[in-house]
Amino acid sequence: MEDRTLTSLIEEGLRVAVSENRKIEKRKRVMPRVSKARGGLMPGIDLTDPSTLQEADDLDYVRRLQRSE
Repeated sequence: MEDRTLTSLIEEGLRVAVSENRKIEKRKRVMPRVSKARGGLMPGIDLTDPSTLQEADDLDYVRRLQRSE
């Protein structure tokens, strides 16, 4: 175990966080696709299943990453 003060640990953490230059992107909320033919949700979209919505959001995120390359 290192003999360090809490202040030195906080300072080091702040230095690391500032030096990483992370670009924080505000994520746009992805809404479920809507079928124009029937006016309802596209097949496979279940609003009662959060994992389905998360999967749709993840796929959209991957598409955006591929476009920015």
